[in-house]
Amino acid sequence: MAETLQVLKEHSLRVTPQRHIILAYLASHHNHPSVETIRAALSKQLPNLGAATIYNTLNTFVELGLVVELQNGDGSTHYDYFGDPHYHAICTNCGKIVDVAYPGFKEDENRLESQTAELTGYLISGNHMEVYGLCPDCQKKLRINPKK
Repeated sequence: MAETLQVLKEHSLRVTPQRHIILAYLASHHNHPSVETIRAALSKQLPNLGAATIYNTLNTFVELGLVVELQNGDGSTHYDYFGDPHYHAICTNCGKIVDVAYPGFKEDENRLESQTAELTGYLISGNHMEVYGLCPDCQKKLRINPKK
């Protein structure tokens, strides 16, 4: 909770109970929740927390680069706190989203951004990478053996 409070202050955001609790939830849960998931999870702590407040708060966080929006193929939007650099693997069958990071990822990310800047002339402000495929559970359900 202290970390998320500091993040809000660093971005010159007024610290409201709604902003604080939503960011704390995202920072402590890696379930890539939808607005409805967040609302259900926080309903006991803030019973009057409405979907519109959550949407507006998340949009503010997305604009500031604190949170990323993820589309998982089912038409719904999911959100992820982007405290530690990582990318996402998304199942094209069930929509499951997992975080992926590995030793050296940050260096690879920096190299990608600098090469992109060099090739395009863009002043790069950030990136977000997603890869798509079938998760292990769906491979099993669909009787797909990736080793063949």
